[in-house]
Parts: sequence; structure tokens; C-alpha cells
Amino acid sequence: MSFSSNFMDHIKAVVEQLDTAAIDVMAEEMARIRDGGGRLFILGVGGSAGNASHAVNDFRKLCSFEAYAPTDNVSELTARTNDEGWDTVYSEWLKGSRANDKDCILVYSVGGGNAEKNVSVNLVEAVKLAKERNLTIFGIVGRDGGYTKQEGDNVIVVPTVDANLVTPIAESFQGIIWHCLVSHPVLKTNATKW
Repeated sequence: MSFSSNFMDHIKAVVEQLDTAAIDVMAEEMARIRDGGGRLFILGVGGSAGNASHAVNDFRKLCSFEAYAPTDNVSELTARTNDEGWDTVYSEWLKGSRANDKDCILVYSVGGGNAEKNVSVNLVEAVKLAKERNLTIFGIVGRDGGYTKQEGDNVIVVPTVDANLVTPIAESFQGIIWHCLVSHPVLKTNATKW
């Protein structure tokens, strides 16, 4: 079997194992937050940061959801990193955004953050702040979901079907799931061009 064929078989396996009911619930909860005047803050690191930027566009344009990603402002991101440190860059950005109990965060992460292993501590600190301020915590993560899964309200874990492909598959399914969300009839308010 070729690598490409094997990779696509893994994609099929994830689709079959994915908790689609959790996606429906996430759409309903996001619609409730949007309709209540809340905002959506999407947090990601690395490839997940790129996904966050794309998702902000879709949630704003297709769902009329006020959405932001801290990584879309590289000047602020690097200033905070330089002056305050990487670990608190997202939590301090959320404070500056006056994140409150009407709002929600959506974490995109392969591992979900793990303070003990010093991995994506900025996401851990953001989730902690979100809990302190009673924001709803959503996530689309891989592996076991890490800190985001432990502390989040509705966190979808992309099933691990091959330990060597966790990152590309988890990051790919972030896109698949958010596109499902922005196409969901309870969230979508505007038609796509194509």
C-alpha cells in the first residue's frame, strides 16, 4: 500500500470515529454565545495559529460572529512575548481584550497544552484565565487533548489512528470541523460565494 493511500485510510478512520454529536452541541453553544453578544477568541500555536486566522475569517464572514485571533496582530504578539514572555502572551491578550463571561475561546492544538512538560504553556495559561473569568472553553485538539481537554467545556479530540501522523491529521481536522461549524444551519447566517 502506498503512503498516500495509507494516509487517506487514516483520514477515513478518523471520520468514522469522530464525535459528530459534540460538533452539533458546539455549534448550538456557539450560536447561543454569539446571539447573546459574546465574542469568539481563537487560540493556536504553529500550524494551528494559521488555522485560527482562517477560522476567524469564516466565523466573522459566514456566521456574523465577532471573532479574533491574537496571532493576527504580530506586533502585539511579539511585543508581549518580548516584554512579558511567551507563557502569558495569550492570557494577557485576553485580559487586554476584556474577555468576560459572555465570551468564549476556541483552542486549536495538537496536544492541548501541558505545563508539566512545558508544551504550549501559553494555551494552558489562557485556559486558566478563561476559567477564572467564566468564559466557555471550546477546543479541537489531538492526542489526549492535554490541559484543554481536562478543563474545557466542549473539547473535541481528533482520534489518534497513527502515532506518527498525529500533527498533520489533528491540524487537518481542525479545518474540517470548523468548516462544519461555519456551515451548520444554527450558526451560518450568510451564504458562501461558491
